[in-house]
Amino acid sequence: MAEAVDLPIVVGLGVVDHDLVSPVLHGRCRFIPEPTDADLAQAQGAIARADAVVDKAFLARTPQLRVVARTGVGVEKVDLEAATARGIAVVITPGAGTNAVAEGAIAMAMHLVKRFGRLTTLVRDGQWASRGTVSVGDLGGATLGVVGYGRIGQRAGALGAGLGMRVLAYDPVSEPPADVRCSDLQDLFDRSDVITLHLPLLDSTHHLVGTELLSAVKPGAILVNCGRGGLIDIDAVYTALQDGRLGGVGLDVFDPEPPSHHPLFDHPDVVLTPHLMGLSRQGTAATFTDAAQGVLDVLTGTRPAAVANPGWETTTAPLGSS
Repeated sequence: MAEAVDLPIVVGLGVVDHDLVSPVLHGRCRFIPEPTDADLAQAQGAIARADAVVDKAFLARTPQLRVVARTGVGVEKVDLEAATARGIAVVITPGAGTNAVAEGAIAMAMHLVKRFGRLTTLVRDGQWASRGTVSVGDLGGATLGVVGYGRIGQRAGALGAGLGMRVLAYDPVSEPPADVRCSDLQDLFDRSDVITLHLPLLDSTHHLVGTELLSAVKPGAILVNCGRGGLIDIDAVYTALQDGRLGGVGLDVFDPEPPSHHPLFDHPDVVLTPHLMGLSRQGTAATFTDAAQGVLDVLTGTRPAAVANPGWETTTAPLGSS
């Protein structure tokens, strides 16, 4: 086995759990969770959290870099063009947090439909006699509209169906099966009691949910966003919540992150989490393990399971070659 000082350096960008990546990298790479500029100059691999910026300026500081692994699938803060031009693979971990995010979305919907927030306040404030003033809804028999029908969207749909919900789906990239497919997004919003967003953030999806789309939403619908913060126009969503077009809002993602305070946050029919629905105990372990494996795959000349820039080309020899 090579001495640790001779092993390729893999750095953490953001908070990366050493205990979760070291079993994969041990004996093959030297992991440095808090790299110095000197470490970055020698690094061949990096494991990057969602808030880590990998732009041209960063790439100029990492001349030996061959692979960046994102703990998740969002690559908005990674310059894919610049990475590809350098022959740097940008690995993503699309399956690791699937169950965790889908469970989080359905949990938010249940919290809002069952009015747990309002009912908790009622009991806490000694207002037991007022319990009849809060209308508690049902998921069974309701319609779940899934926007973005990839791994997470499909899993959310399966969980909803397990609760007795009718599932509708819309995806502008990959057409859902005919039995759940909506003709367009407006059709889904018009028919759904709960709407959950699972799209990537692109120019075409920025502020997708805004004044126009919300103008004909089914009255009292619940909106959950565990996709990307920029998918919604938060001002338009707040207005729709205030006038009753929306009956509740659940947000795990924001634009920017962390967000500045918004009046929406103070509404009793809102539930907020700090972009961690994918980071359950199992989801976190799988995400870091998959990211570390992706780094090791590239450095050893093995094709990684998933990359965001399929045009990358390896121009250096695999780890251990002569």
